[in-house]
Amino acid sequence: MLSLMLMNTFTGLLLAALSIPLILGKIGPNPWYGFRVKKTLNDPAVWYPANTYAGKRLFVVGLVGSLFALLFYFIPKIDLNTYAIGCAVVTVGGLIVAVIQSFLYLRTLPSNS
Repeated sequence: MLSLMLMNTFTGLLLAALSIPLILGKIGPNPWYGFRVKKTLNDPAVWYPANTYAGKRLFVVGLVGSLFALLFYFIPKIDLNTYAIGCAVVTVGGLIVAVIQSFLYLRTLPSNS
């Protein structure tokens, strides 16, 4: 279970780290990295605020996922399946909420295209 905890903690921290350039507006429209949908890819004026917004949510999801990976690990007598499901629920649930929030925010942004 130690290796699973390390993997989940690292994955969450990696997600948080990957979101920082998006939050800071360092990543321009591209086909590989960021909140890539037609509206963001077609308009840099939409890309940057949408990716800043989505990046902030991903940062939180990454940190919360890492925190829960550590917290669940120290629950006495937790079995491997419960630990794995708990980590997955926190991370996947957080990602679903982040994506929904990001799409709702995207709808508020005007598009020039």
